[in-house]
Amino acid sequence: MPSTLPDGEPAPADGALPPSALSGFGTRPFGVYLHVPFCTTRCGYCDFNTYTAEELGPGVSRASWADSAVTELRLARQVLRDVEAPVSTVFVGGGTPTLLPAEDLGRVLRSVDGEFGLAADVEITTEANPESVEPRALERLRAAGFTRISLGMQSARPHVLAVLDRVHSPGRPAEAADEARKAGFEHVSLDLIYGTPGESTDDWRASLDQALAARPDHVSAYALIVEDGTRLAVRIRRGDLPMPDDDDQADKYVLADAELTAAGFGWYEISNWATSDDARCVHNGLYWTGADWWGVGPGAHSHVGGTRWWNTKHPTAWTERLAAGVSPAHAREVLDSGTRRVERVLLETRLVEGLDASVLDDAGRLATARLAADGLIDAGSLDGGRVVLTLQGRLLADAVVRDLLG
Repeated sequence: MPSTLPDGEPAPADGALPPSALSGFGTRPFGVYLHVPFCTTRCGYCDFNTYTAEELGPGVSRASWADSAVTELRLARQVLRDVEAPVSTVFVGGGTPTLLPAEDLGRVLRSVDGEFGLAADVEITTEANPESVEPRALERLRAAGFTRISLGMQSARPHVLAVLDRVHSPGRPAEAADEARKAGFEHVSLDLIYGTPGESTDDWRASLDQALAARPDHVSAYALIVEDGTRLAVRIRRGDLPMPDDDDQADKYVLADAELTAAGFGWYEISNWATSDDARCVHNGLYWTGADWWGVGPGAHSHVGGTRWWNTKHPTAWTERLAAGVSPAHAREVLDSGTRRVERVLLETRLVEGLDASVLDDAGRLATARLAADGLIDAGSLDGGRVVLTLQGRLLADAVVRDLLG
């Protein structure tokens, strides 16, 4: 089933934000996330807010998504007033955004530009399943303004793809990456998953080799997480499949880092590697550093100036609220200083630049010496006032963060 929404305080019907959120807006990087919730099939491991045609039911159409997205962007402009805040990143995720016509996605991009303006060096990304794009569609996406594409490869082995319920053929991601480059995309990323039940070390090495052979300039590699309520969780609970093994996943992470480093990639966030600073995903950097972004679409999350809110989940409810002139926001929370500090530690510790040690309290600063002695934090980084994880520290990042937070 699609993911659930967190609790929070009621969001105002007009979407208004507290003065604390608007203070300083325009001085921080600002991005737009566009959530396209449609999929042709549901992958067994996925708990994102996505829907197949059968799950949507009557009265909901992909054709109405762009109109509703444009309406929410107009609302965003009203809420954020007339402050100048050129959009530095646009990220279209899902779901499978490329199930929509490139012209619809382009129309929404024009709306972003019309309401806020796009920065001269704007990064515009779309996610795509390899089987959902072909050369002419990629050319139209590039013409619409997209500069970056993130392709869901996941694995090169058919039996691993089958466990994940992925429907593309193993060689299709490399073909799509080549087609995207020929269409003029500046950056091409491949997403991989490791630790799937039944995946051997040789399987994982083959996936890395095939990903590198496709010549992307960015790779994301995520350990498989078994989410409650997914089909994969049901299969594991029944005993049809084994639970992913932590030690196996750690070994595969080390292998990925070694292979990617040898191929000229550098890690810049625990699960992300790029061939250069320019190839990093700027949009995800907004999330990791607490910048501002407006999430458009059913179930999309937003954050501006310490206020976080999330839209109603179902596409029908999202569309109906916007049509009625009501904010689609379901609930929100205003983050206090303590929560914001905790989130900085959680997120910035994952980055290659590390965390500013001054963010830590006395107990956290004392913990850094012990963590450095244990080989989990780079001792040299502490001399420069930063907390930077070693490779071993990346493997134990959650435990490191717990120690830093006391």
